Amino acid sequence: MSQNEKLIVTDIDRPVLTPPEGHKKVLLHSCCAPCSGEVMEAMLASGIDYTIYFYNPNIHPHKEYMLRKEENLRFAEKFGIPFVDKDDDYENDRKEWFELAKGMEFEPERGIRCTMCFDMRFVKAAQYAHDNGFPVFTSSLGISRWKDMKQINGCGHRAADLFDDVVYWDFNWRKSGGSARMIEISKRENFYQQEYCGCAYSLRDSNKHRKSQGRIPIKIGKLYYGDESTIYEPQAIKVDK
Repeated sequence: MSQNEKLIVTDIDRPVLTPPEGHKKVLLHSCCAPCSGEVMEAMLASGIDYTIYFYNPNIHPHKEYMLRKEENLRFAEKFGIPFVDKDDDYENDRKEWFELAKGMEFEPERGIRCTMCFDMRFVKAAQYAHDNGFPVFTSSLGISRWKDMKQINGCGHRAADLFDDVVYWDFNWRKSGGSARMIEISKRENFYQQEYCGCAYSLRDSNKHRKSQGRIPIKIGKLYYGDESTIYEPQAIKVDK
């Protein structure tokens, strides 16, 4: 029995998950605690030996980035899960991200800019898996209903195809109540509740939409799942005609 199998997770009946080709060692690319919470617990319940890989230079601004990373690290430490922080050169990583995004600044959500973003992060994850003996890598990104799972899985498989000893696990983390448990775990753990995808352009467009609805801009670092004291009510603002 591995160390992960001894840990206590949400008390529900879960199917035993089997990674591709029967491997038991997995690298989990994580974007944030709310998205990864259910994925982490599901793999723990199946006795899968996994490590968190955090590489998300798209997240903007730095305050938002740190909030998401620290929440993810807090949950990983609770279960004793190894946490690899690959944004050790965040400023240069984010400069690279913005450079790759040139010409895509006004692409819609789920468009080619998002494909670029997933590709960048997944190639790094696949490279790390190859260099450090992880035969499988997967991502928590697909559990979010705001994401295009087909788009994410396509990026994952392309990244894994660069290495002959790495495969991408395209498991549907939303199924069998996964999306609902994602919210339940987030409320239980009082995770920070981000209000936009993560990048500067997502923040811009989210605030533009809020303004069109007469709502105030996003308050970074304010809202937490399950904590009503952190809820801020939208206030009417002047809408430009």
